[in-house]
Amino acid sequence: MGLFSTPAKVYKPAAEVDLGPDSGEHYISPNVKAPRVAGFLVKMLAWVLEIPILGWIVLSVLKRDNLIYKLVSDAEIPEPPLFTGTHTWQAIPEQQVSVTEPGLSPAERVQAAVACIPADLEPPAAALADGPSFRRWTVRDFHRAYSSGQTTPVMVARRFLAAVEECSGPDLNMGLFISCNPGDVLRQADDSTRRYQQGAPLSAMDGVLVAVKDEIDCLPYPTTGGTRWLGSARRCVADAACVAQLRACGAVMAGKANMHELGAGTSGINPHHGSTRNPYNVGRVSGGSSGGSAAAVCAGLCPVALGADGGGSVRMPAALCGVVGFKPTAGRLSNSGLLPLNWTVGMPGILAATVEDTLIAYAAIADQSKPSPLQPELNLPMLTCTRSMPNIRLAKYAKWFDDSSEDIRSLCGKALQMLRTHYGWESVDVTVPEIEEMRLAHYVTMGSECTASLAKYLDNMDRSEIGWDVRIALSAYGSFSSRDYLNSQRLRCRQMYFHEKIFETADAIVTPMTGVTAYALQDDALSTGELDYINGAALVRYSIAGNFLGLPAITVPVGYDRGGLPVGLQFIGRPWSEAMLLHLAYAMQEACGKEHRKKPKVHYDLLRNQ
Repeated sequence: MGLFSTPAKVYKPAAEVDLGPDSGEHYISPNVKAPRVAGFLVKMLAWVLEIPILGWIVLSVLKRDNLIYKLVSDAEIPEPPLFTGTHTWQAIPEQQVSVTEPGLSPAERVQAAVACIPADLEPPAAALADGPSFRRWTVRDFHRAYSSGQTTPVMVARRFLAAVEECSGPDLNMGLFISCNPGDVLRQADDSTRRYQQGAPLSAMDGVLVAVKDEIDCLPYPTTGGTRWLGSARRCVADAACVAQLRACGAVMAGKANMHELGAGTSGINPHHGSTRNPYNVGRVSGGSSGGSAAAVCAGLCPVALGADGGGSVRMPAALCGVVGFKPTAGRLSNSGLLPLNWTVGMPGILAATVEDTLIAYAAIADQSKPSPLQPELNLPMLTCTRSMPNIRLAKYAKWFDDSSEDIRSLCGKALQMLRTHYGWESVDVTVPEIEEMRLAHYVTMGSECTASLAKYLDNMDRSEIGWDVRIALSAYGSFSSRDYLNSQRLRCRQMYFHEKIFETADAIVTPMTGVTAYALQDDALSTGELDYINGAALVRYSIAGNFLGLPAITVPVGYDRGGLPVGLQFIGRPWSEAMLLHLAYAMQEACGKEHRKKPKVHYDLLRNQ
């Protein structure tokens, strides 16, 4: 038993746990008591934790306070460990899908996805850029504008570069990009313009700008992981698989989007490259760690961005910035070219202006290189038929669902009612046991894998090159033992069993995406980072199952709190049910209606010459 620890939890076998709505299972809200720490106090805590004996004692106390000893390290768990959240092929019933043929190129898959999308009755020339009918320009809007000669990829690229320069300046200081090479962007755009002039665009994504999180390899840029040292320690020699697939569709790689350093935080505060600000309120955080990607889409700089999701890092900032965030099933997208920060929980993900754009990008980057026993066929949802999907059942754990702010709870509850009114889809009350236990087990897993992955660099470098808040995180990660890690994988096994049982009676699990909306970005954290465990725990509250269990999950905006900040709703699906989730998200998007969309305070209209 760990130093200062309380009596450990004894788990009963997973098969004996009641998953019904009247279960006696106790819901544990995160036991977070620590006050927010920033500035000098962050530096002091980092120094203390790096002192060998004293640091170990302090970390032991901290782990006792957040129940890691009781619920994970010293717990008695009957299940064996499960080391990955990957899934073999499953013959799941899918409604209203188009099956893609094996061997299609990324560009051919994009065209197949476009065929699944309803015709847009509001062309770009007729849409207003602000006011009650504010809409975000989509992949199809750009493609139509290029095809009609209304504008060209080069013209849009120049507007994009001017917007990046403006929002990176001292007046806004948005911190959206770590690097953006104007010459490379214009070269790609010029190639795309030439293809349109010749009447031979590669796909609907030809000439469309895509931001890439700086955790994903994309030439000619180094991959920094949000640090100031990793880009030179680990050379980028080729595009990541997902980037290469987008290039094959003609997309223009717009630069490397900012991120929380090493993905080790939820705020998007980065002392090296600037803190990413929320376009809806520049005094608020964007979320992390894919905050730059989310904010770039939100601000209109691109309709699609790539992120990476190891603990909600795509979905969380998407919700805070009012865009769509999508993490497919583990193994559906290739991890080739992704920094190996979290081997068993992390993967690429998509941030997009709309569900339709999410579908298009997903079709482009889906990995079809594996043998069929390891991965089912790629089904694309026929969004033209979403309304005809009957008998959808959404599992809701009320205690968990309601563990959020009043505005989020109200908006997400109303969203479910809209789905019932518009489509007749029902919510089914269930119990998802051991939510806090899963969060802690995921934290141990993610932290252990991060330190193991980076050991060859961290063991031989000056810690002063690392941000203060991340130094604290790395000290915590390095304190986890093999017993901590193995017990975490035993809890993963339990959670996999629970979720498989829930999916026997429901098509998806529905939750809010975050427990709070974007919180204030405070000046004392800009140079040191911050430790805000209360807000951090609230932000990741609903994220963990998607990563720890390798399940697909998507968040879609459903409204705004009383301060005008976006709120997202999340759907978590059974393995390989991406088509189902995209149907659900599209239905939710349409039920919420275009007339209620608010324009961000920082927004650029790249299809109009401002």
